[in-house]
Amino acid sequence: MKDYGDNLFQSTAEYYARYRPCYPPALVRFLVQSFSLDGSGRLLDLGSGPGELCIRLADWFDEVVGMDPEPEMLGVAARRAGTLRIPNARWIQGKDSDLSAAHGPLRLAIIATAFHWMDRPRVLETLHGLVSPEGGVAIIDHANPPLPAWNDAIQGVIHRWLGPERKAGNSTYTHPTVRHEVVAATSPFRQVEQHTLPPYEVTRTADEIVGFQFSTSYASRRLLGENADRFADDLKRALLEINPSGRFTEQRVATVLVLRK
Repeated sequence: MKDYGDNLFQSTAEYYARYRPCYPPALVRFLVQSFSLDGSGRLLDLGSGPGELCIRLADWFDEVVGMDPEPEMLGVAARRAGTLRIPNARWIQGKDSDLSAAHGPLRLAIIATAFHWMDRPRVLETLHGLVSPEGGVAIIDHANPPLPAWNDAIQGVIHRWLGPERKAGNSTYTHPTVRHEVVAATSPFRQVEQHTLPPYEVTRTADEIVGFQFSTSYASRRLLGENADRFADDLKRALLEINPSGRFTEQRVATVLVLRK
């Protein structure tokens, strides 16, 4: 597994919380129904970021635990939970390599759009020992529908300011060559199911798309440095050339890989 260092998402937390599209309500309903959640047990959200999904599931557990390596993410998550008066949320700083028996037992573990950063076989082996017999793991991601027409413009601006290679932490990004479901099939979990949820639309303004870029590992303010504001102006100008209304709609499809003992 490639080591991207400790600053992979440094400077992104506030943008992540504000500009990342929320997961659809259908995802929460799916998890509640699939795992018969009833307000008991513990949820672990591994790679929880600013805690959006963890907080939304808090009513369905005795305790929800968000674990993330980036302290800025956990700070945002704690503030959100405090504002919403979520009494049963706890936040732990740690990488996937820090996952151990001390974090169990678990009714459910979720990994939302973060599994590709992890040592996937080791994580699943450890989680198998932590989840209860009636529980499991849900790996949440997005399918790959056709990219919106303005994606080329976004990539062009990123390449202009940061170069053609996708940056990540202290290195460049290498996407896993083995699909998540293949890794899951070779794990200790005996039941593996792939589910695709109904598609949904997300509409964002040009400013929100710029904010989204600042939430990423490849176009963060840390990476852009003193060029961040000029990057933002350049990207917004490119987007408005494509659609002067400044509103951009795309279709998204959430997927859930369910693993049970």
